[in-house]
Amino acid sequence: MERSLFSALSLSPTARALLHGDEAHPSITGEALFFPYARGTLVLLRVMGLTSPGFLGFHIHEKGNCSTGGDRPFAAAGSHYDPHGLPHPWHAGDLPPLLATNDGVGLLAVYTDRFRPDQVVGRSVILHERTDDLQSQPSGNSGRPIACGVVLAI
Repeated sequence: MERSLFSALSLSPTARALLHGDEAHPSITGEALFFPYARGTLVLLRVMGLTSPGFLGFHIHEKGNCSTGGDRPFAAAGSHYDPHGLPHPWHAGDLPPLLATNDGVGLLAVYTDRFRPDQVVGRSVILHERTDDLQSQPSGNSGRPIACGVVLAI
């Protein structure tokens, strides 16, 4: 029987977020898993129902609320999670972009030492319509949010 990488490393996620698309992207669904590892977190993200290939900005936002505010999807999620008051792209919640394929699937696996899973429980994950330029302040000019999920402890 083949063992998964995570079982071989004795890793189990301790937090997860189920993503859903905004009104303009109702087919988007996904899951972000947060595994404690070393002095940080292994984040695994898989998303389905994306409408075009390319890189999409992915961030953890400060509030665990995916409500729409005015005409901006998921505005209630607030700004990027940034407990240390750093400029973008050094916020704790700034993560590498997700690569969407031609078949509408996106996968991301990344290790970060900027937070532990328990520090993002009660916050939200947001997927944006464009890639993060890693320069523009305050949030990388990655466009409108297209999917959101609240991070909950498992």
